Amino acid sequence: MAFKRSSTLLFGLPDQDREWESVQAKTFTKWLNTKLSSAASTTPPLTDLSRDLSNGVKLIQLMECMGETSLGRYYQNPKMRVQMAENVNKALDFIRGRGVVLTNVGAEDIIDGNLKLILGMIWTLILRFTIADISEEGVNAKEGLLLWCQRKTTPYQPEVEIDNFSYSWKSGLAFCALIHRHRPDLLDYHSLPKDDAHACTSLAFRVAQEHLGIPQLLDVEDLCDAKKPDERSVMTYVAQYFHAFSSMEQAEVVSRRVATFAEVMQSAWVMKNEYERRAEALVLAIHQLLDEWSTSIPQGSYASARSLLSGFNTYKSGQKRSWVQERTDLTALLGNIQTKLKTYNLRDWRPRAGLRQRDLDAEWAALAAEEVKRSRMINQSIREAKEALRVQFAEAANEFEEELRGVSAGIAKLKGDLEKQRSTVSTLLTRVHSVAPRVSHLAALDALCVEANVEENDHTVFNLEDLRFELELVTKAVAAKSAFIDNQLTSRQHTNLTPAQLEEFESTFRYFDKDGTNSLTVSELGAALASLGMVYSEADVEQIAVQLEDDFGSVCYDAFLTFLREITEDTTSPEQLLEAFQGLAGEKPYVTELDLREAQLPAGSVDYFKREMPEVEEGDEERREQLGLPVGSNGSGAGEGKVYDYEAYLHGLFWSAATGGLGGGGHEADTSAVFGHDADASFA
Repeated sequence: MAFKRSSTLLFGLPDQDREWESVQAKTFTKWLNTKLSSAASTTPPLTDLSRDLSNGVKLIQLMECMGETSLGRYYQNPKMRVQMAENVNKALDFIRGRGVVLTNVGAEDIIDGNLKLILGMIWTLILRFTIADISEEGVNAKEGLLLWCQRKTTPYQPEVEIDNFSYSWKSGLAFCALIHRHRPDLLDYHSLPKDDAHACTSLAFRVAQEHLGIPQLLDVEDLCDAKKPDERSVMTYVAQYFHAFSSMEQAEVVSRRVATFAEVMQSAWVMKNEYERRAEALVLAIHQLLDEWSTSIPQGSYASARSLLSGFNTYKSGQKRSWVQERTDLTALLGNIQTKLKTYNLRDWRPRAGLRQRDLDAEWAALAAEEVKRSRMINQSIREAKEALRVQFAEAANEFEEELRGVSAGIAKLKGDLEKQRSTVSTLLTRVHSVAPRVSHLAALDALCVEANVEENDHTVFNLEDLRFELELVTKAVAAKSAFIDNQLTSRQHTNLTPAQLEEFESTFRYFDKDGTNSLTVSELGAALASLGMVYSEADVEQIAVQLEDDFGSVCYDAFLTFLREITEDTTSPEQLLEAFQGLAGEKPYVTELDLREAQLPAGSVDYFKREMPEVEEGDEERREQLGLPVGSNGSGAGEGKVYDYEAYLHGLFWSAATGGLGGGGHEADTSAVFGHDADASFA
């Protein structure tokens, strides 16, 4: 676009003045055209400020556009100077009416095309309608615009240092920095050819016009090639950046405000739905629990009541606590919803009926009341179940003890002959055996009482251990009485034993019958015999026990008494006599005169044996050697007198041709005349 200069007005001006006027004229013309183009004017754009504004038509159109109002009727095609003056004055009056001070500018200056004054007037309009509303920290428009530029380009220092509206913009980096700060997607500041001012400036102008809608009011050479870029032109162009980015920021603020509002409403909506969903779930869960409680009642047993108590305690320690937390969270959530709404001056929200705070409070109060009722019902059921257990155990225990007492009384009342007593004891023993299984029932009742923590029982003084102990005593007493009667009957059959012997043997048997089975073990048999003065080796005792068990089935009292009778009765067998002589001789195969006298035998018996028993002569060396006697001596060599062969003596007495040996089925010899009545007892 070509701009003409008035040769008459610029004649004689210095080149520097012509330079800034030329730059301003181009810049202001472009600025005016952008304003006029926004009004959708059909008039052609301005090309020469001195000529195009002289008739006032363009000036009026500019004021209507910038003031967004109509100035009324004016001359569309003024021909005369007066018409032009009227148009120009209408526009100037409108400008002054907006508070704009125009100094030394009159209608004739505009009509005559005084470019310098016209440029001054346009600059005043630019200040009023473009730059005046720029304010940073209360400073004037120019300083405010400069401060805004400095703040926006701080991250680009030291390459960009903005101190004024002339030299600071020559490199073009300041424009690039402003664009990159607000729209980094439009250019890459860090890859700019920072040494090429024309390239940087041209890029900034092109990007600003194509992408930001900022018209190119300046030419590249107006900045890069000028000794000092025109300050007003630069300010006018930079102001376009300010408004463009301010509008962008304002749009972002508006969008952000709307987005924030949407987020708030969305968040509130989500919170409302969450509150109602959770509140409804809580109320439903409470109703379901109360319905379950209404049908879940104790069945009368302690286990049933205890099961309900366990479930109730589990509910209180688990589900109830989660509900308490949920109720607290719902209260906090509702408060947060109301606070959020109030923060944005929105009306309070009310949940639907049944889910409001007072509704939840009512549900909670109903739940608490039902908890108290259920707790009391369960506790009462437990107390009743415990009392029922006490009564059951007491009745069984008292009946059991009464039966045992009857058995004990029956034992105490025994009288009459032994056969009758034996029949009575047998009946008592049957009663004891029929009572014993009841202990299992008592133990089961006692286990239930222990499980129910029943420690006291006013209905009975007996406990399970007492009854077990009493049963054991009664059982032992009946068994002992039965054994005693059986033993007495057995003793009565052994008429060849004296009463004193029977008493001694019976008391010994009962003493060593430790387990009360009326029979002796091998060790008990050996101890019993030893207590009677009959000492046997372990092997002998075991052999005796085996023989008795074969004959009697066990070492019972009858077997014990029979064995003692055979040992102690007066009649003798060859084997008994041989054992007696062995005992008298001290296990020697011979007996001496001293042995006979030390056995305290009657004098007649000693003389009888000295006369009848074969003496081992001094010359019978073979026999003496067999008996272990010294050869060449008549005695034993120990000053014990003569030596007699009792084995040969007994062999001669009991020799039987049929058996060919000692004791082989021959008749028993009557040795009472020889040994006296106490002979065997002395041997024992």
